[in-house]
Amino acid sequence: MKKVAYVYHPDYLLHAPPFDHPESPDRLIAINEHLQGVGLLDTLVPVTPDYPDNGEILRVHDPDYLRSLEHACRRGDLTLEAEDTYLNKNSYSIALLSAAGAMAGADAVATGKVDRAFCALRPPGHHAGRAVGMGFCLLNNAAITARYLQAKHGVSKVMIIDWDVHHGNGTQNIFWEDPSVFYFSIHENPAFLYPGTGRRWETGKGAGEGMTLNAPMAPGAGNDEYRLAFEQMLAPAVDRFRPEVFVLSTGFDAHRDDPLADIELTEEGYQCLSGILVDLANRSCGGKIISLLEGGYERESLMRCTEIHIRELQKD
Repeated sequence: MKKVAYVYHPDYLLHAPPFDHPESPDRLIAINEHLQGVGLLDTLVPVTPDYPDNGEILRVHDPDYLRSLEHACRRGDLTLEAEDTYLNKNSYSIALLSAAGAMAGADAVATGKVDRAFCALRPPGHHAGRAVGMGFCLLNNAAITARYLQAKHGVSKVMIIDWDVHHGNGTQNIFWEDPSVFYFSIHENPAFLYPGTGRRWETGKGAGEGMTLNAPMAPGAGNDEYRLAFEQMLAPAVDRFRPEVFVLSTGFDAHRDDPLADIELTEEGYQCLSGILVDLANRSCGGKIISLLEGGYERESLMRCTEIHIRELQKD
């Protein structure tokens, strides 16, 4: 059985909405209670991140954006300009801590302390661009992790695989012209779902041409359609790119019970996809996977799918 880190910090609960909102601390509380209840938490390697300075964050985000975000929290703003994204006085520091958790997971895998990592983070990150937060996201945890692996651990090629039901427009934009990071996203077709990006013809630009691969799924798509996309689109891309590590943007909001989308994945589907990713990682990058929690807003399916995903990460 592989050693898997569980990255978490209790302060993640301090980023709390000032009004009813689907992205709330209850998500992590439910995951932790469930993993403890089924006896899985005790089989994982606990990792608690420290609060970071801004240095690593600046590899991805614009300094003016970071200052404006910090000031907005101090002023007591309730949302960003993107009004779907709430703030409280703690949100800036907790967003930094969320990114620090992703980097702590990267450290644990890159140094061999563990084989893989699951990072129970919030706020999520994949909609955040260099100078903008949106879609419940303040800082882009996956992009920060990729840049951190390259800067601190000498990793040349990172593959970000994003199965959140919403397209990760922030991640795509950050690496749009970068040939060292391959971005694969599978999500509900942007004609029907936020944020309206992620079409097949969006493939990168300049040196990054061909380094973005989008697999938009029609509403109602489920386990079979996702499995085929992994086998027929993702697997060949992995073989061509030959990454040194996988960074996963792991959303569980493509589950059929999730209220924010119209994809029909089940627990069996997430188990199948997690198993495919483990197999691809084993044959391409020594099995190294750093999995970062993104969306998932129906509590029961979020708990069950997180457990299933971690159990697959533990397999050889």
